Amino acid sequence: MFIAQKLYLKLKRKYIISFLAIVMLLLFGGTAYTLNSQIGRIDSVDVRQGEYSKHSYYSPVKDEFISPQEIISNPEQTTGGDPGFRRFFGTSPNAPDFELPKYDLTKKDFSEKPSAYAAYWLGHSSAIIELDGYRILIDPVFDNAGPLPVIAKRMSVSPLQREEMPDIDIVLITHDHYDHLEKETIAFLADKDIQFIAPLAVGARMKGWGVPKDKITELGWDEIATHGTLSITAAPTVHYSGRSYNDRNKTLWASYVIKGKNKNLYWSGDTGYSEHFKEIGRKYGPFDLAFIEIDGWNKGWPNTHLFPEEVIDACRDLNTRLLFPIHFSTFDLALHPWDESIAIVADLAAENNLEIITPVMGEKVIPGITPTTRWWISP
Repeated sequence: MFIAQKLYLKLKRKYIISFLAIVMLLLFGGTAYTLNSQIGRIDSVDVRQGEYSKHSYYSPVKDEFISPQEIISNPEQTTGGDPGFRRFFGTSPNAPDFELPKYDLTKKDFSEKPSAYAAYWLGHSSAIIELDGYRILIDPVFDNAGPLPVIAKRMSVSPLQREEMPDIDIVLITHDHYDHLEKETIAFLADKDIQFIAPLAVGARMKGWGVPKDKITELGWDEIATHGTLSITAAPTVHYSGRSYNDRNKTLWASYVIKGKNKNLYWSGDTGYSEHFKEIGRKYGPFDLAFIEIDGWNKGWPNTHLFPEEVIDACRDLNTRLLFPIHFSTFDLALHPWDESIAIVADLAAENNLEIITPVMGEKVIPGITPTTRWWISP
């Protein structure tokens, strides 16, 4: 009896260990599959070198796209805490201690026909622009900003869920970083009657997520796509791209000039400050409105995002009448309080007589007409 019991316990331990090993393998395999799917595809080396070598901002030797200004990294000068990847897990100490104000949107809140001129900020760098009766969805990210749900969580729930999106005419993508390109949203929109516009080589990501090739328009810098009365021109930014450890700069990044019948708009994408703003202002300005990124800056990475003073300089260079801040108060990407950038930029805009548009998330505004408030000040 004792021997049988001992044998039973031995077999039981063996089966438990085997079961746990199987569970671990399944979890590891599932995580690996999810990561691979989130990263998405890239073009082959042969395709990249065959298609992009004609561009001065692609290096066939390095097999990568090149920023107008070399990206600088000074980790020893980082302010605000540890810049390591661990900071993207858990709740940010820089998050607000109250729920940020917003207008929750559903399909019913959008007119069947888009207006001639309006904008909705959806948090961070996601927005809807209505122009000339067309609806443009830019960098739509509704969940977190990482390849797994536990990475880079939002500070506040999106005012619009992807299932409640209105009919969209154009999806405009600036680059492939996770806080700008979300697999789930692209896959959700893949079968809709939409024109997808993205920088060179980003189309491979979208094709892998189900978007038909004939719906995708890829643009190099200073190349133009049209949609009805709209012309959309890709322009340079000082930045980089990538969704994994081994695909840095395999896809291009861009800002956009969005020109309608009566309005000329600029969307900055992610960028550090350089002479490219003056060149864009000279070529494509003046602008009625500029959507400019204002957050993500840190001395540890001094030229991948704009510092507050540089936001004002960029607006001056672009020759824009109005500033619409984007890329803030949604994800903790730069180790400083969630409201620091918008507070500084709003004050600097006032000091420089620059009109600023600051809607709460989900609020519909007609730029230059709809009054907005300093909603980030604690209630």
